[in-house]
Amino acid sequence: MSKINVGGQAVIEGVMIRSPERIATAVRAQDGKIVVRARPYRALPKRKKWLDIPILRGAVSFFEMLILGIGALNFSADVAATEVPEDGTPASVDPSKYKGMSAMAIVFTTVIGLGAGIALFFFLPLWIAKLLGFEKGALGFNLLAGAIRVTMFVGYVWLLSFFKDFKRLFEYHGAEHKSIFAYENGEELTLENVGKYLTFHPRCGTSFLLIVAVLAILVYSISDTLYQVITGSPPPLLNRFAVHFSLLPLVAGSSYELLKLSAKHSDKWWWRPLAAPGLWLQRITTSEPDPAQLEVARIAVWSSLGMPLPETVIVDE
Repeated sequence: MSKINVGGQAVIEGVMIRSPERIATAVRAQDGKIVVRARPYRALPKRKKWLDIPILRGAVSFFEMLILGIGALNFSADVAATEVPEDGTPASVDPSKYKGMSAMAIVFTTVIGLGAGIALFFFLPLWIAKLLGFEKGALGFNLLAGAIRVTMFVGYVWLLSFFKDFKRLFEYHGAEHKSIFAYENGEELTLENVGKYLTFHPRCGTSFLLIVAVLAILVYSISDTLYQVITGSPPPLLNRFAVHFSLLPLVAGSSYELLKLSAKHSDKWWWRPLAAPGLWLQRITTSEPDPAQLEVARIAVWSSLGMPLPETVIVDE
């Protein structure tokens, strides 16, 4: 198995892959060409040793990859939107136009997206649990809020799977996993080798989000109990929200460590039942890709590793 860990995400008509030294996004344009943007990349915890400690590095990596992911999505949207001329001739893809979002625009988009996500998946479950009268028991309250949160998330992803554009995204998600599996097993990235692997991967971000939701139940139950012991009463809704939100980096960082642990022990029989829910959820978020999608994914892996690319690929310098 390869010692160099790579990871990534699906983007619009393409795949983004991150290696320890480079981050590359490969996208299929409307004229059939593949456009690749690759940049040098080292994770912030690797550049700042004081950040490279358990839990803290996970929290930092979570927000760092969120911003990088938004930038990759923006680039892929630009490339995928390039129209083929009406006369049917191949479109000329000019890589110089794909400059992506400015740093401020990415930060602004991230803040807006996080705000919407916090309101929908973070505050709303707390409000519903309070309405149902569970605020007095810390464990019961957080079990209910966690169950609501997981149900909302699974339902949200399931509904998205019925839309054509998201079906394509989930197919590229599957192509990403297949390519990473083939690379990690030391195989040459031919379409035949890549295509034989499963679309489910133990280090997937989908599994990460599920771990976050489950671990949050434990952490927030402890914090609510401590609040009640100190003040003598259950935390009001806004206080509870503020405390829970402040502990989100701890939950995200701990979930990151658990996800890394799951990847190291994915072949152990005792770990498989624990990893199973995340892999089950990937049955929704990944689909079987076609050969053209596999081609994009393997080129993204090659580019992230600094390997030579086919001459037909357009490289954004």
